[in-house]
Amino acid sequence: MTLPRLEPLRLLALPSHDADEPEDVYVATADGEWHGNHLDPNSRDSPASALAGVADAAQETVVELLWQAWPLCPEHGLGMHPREDARERLSWWCAGEGARRGPAHLHAAVGALDTSGERVRTRSR
Repeated sequence: MTLPRLEPLRLLALPSHDADEPEDVYVATADGEWHGNHLDPNSRDSPASALAGVADAAQETVVELLWQAWPLCPEHGLGMHPREDARERLSWWCAGEGARRGPAHLHAAVGALDTSGERVRTRSR
């Protein structure tokens, strides 16, 4: 995951407090700082759970350590949150700003944003 003007976020594994448990994995900034809980070890049971866990942890780390909302909806300038769409894909959801400025909407799939929050454009074949 990337943010404008910053190095990509990374997964950071640290020894668990309990010697019988697997390592605790966090989403951290490039310098190794993180905020919040470690990823749920059970999230590795499905790709969708793992993606949701990483998206939530990345957002928590960015918001708490860098004091900025992320990712931002380019249309409304509001922070977006992960939510499943009608096809059960994880997408970034924007609450919109009400009827005056636009309704709530799904913006892009998690993993499909560039550093500005715009959808990554891919070539169709």
